Amino acid sequence: MKKEFISELFEKFEDASYVLEGIECWSARDLQTILGYTKWDNFTRVLDKSKISCQNAGELISNHFADIGKMITLAKGAQREINDIALTRYASYLVAQNADATKIEVAFAQTYFAVQTRKQEIIEKRLLDVARVTAREKLSKSEKKLSGIIFERGVDNKSFAIIRSKGDQALFGGKSTNDMKRVLKISESRPLADFLPTLTIKAKDFATELTSHNVIDKNLKGDVQISNEHIENNKAVRGMLKQRGVIPENLAIEEDVKKIQRRLESEEKKVLKDLKTKK
Repeated sequence: MKKEFISELFEKFEDASYVLEGIECWSARDLQTILGYTKWDNFTRVLDKSKISCQNAGELISNHFADIGKMITLAKGAQREINDIALTRYASYLVAQNADATKIEVAFAQTYFAVQTRKQEIIEKRLLDVARVTAREKLSKSEKKLSGIIFERGVDNKSFAIIRSKGDQALFGGKSTNDMKRVLKISESRPLADFLPTLTIKAKDFATELTSHNVIDKNLKGDVQISNEHIENNKAVRGMLKQRGVIPENLAIEEDVKKIQRRLESEEKKVLKDLKTKK
């Protein structure tokens, strides 16, 4: 997510907040627009799910979702009142959690309403952490998908590990998985990907998805064919990165993604607790 877009979204959420009876609120109609929902009917489904989440958490829905009216301007300056809901910060956070996570506006909102300080630099840092954890989870799913596909084509778990390592060797310019671990001083018992930057994780994921697709599309079978395919895909991804001035093996080690994940989960529990007490 580009810094300029983060700044734009930050301003939109800041401008949309208002105080109702001494409580900071956001209009559901405004959030509908900011979060990229074109139809109110679709957004009300998100609101309904959020109310259920609120109730399941032991909170009174009426304390966080207040039915109000909103005046809108029609053609020729005429005005009409439409139904709206005033949402507390907690309710807005629940709405973001229940909205379409594929929308970048939603990803921003999840962090915006979670961060009590509402400082843009803190939001940017948390978004980067979330993006890295998400990328790592996606890579795990892609590798699991590939292992399932090739298992049916005569490749066992031991061979899959070798194929994956050869893919790393192609991506990192001849350095094997263990070579990279030694260079980055990573324990042999830990996955290399847990310490790679988001860009490299996504590069590995893309190469893995390419292999999954081509194994099926080309009807590849056995260790040799599938290994060669995975090597070529990683070489292609490496070539694309090099064209843009990125050398994967030269990128610095990042914080253990497992630690980031635990920190985010801990923060989320604290956020939910704090938001319940601060409407």
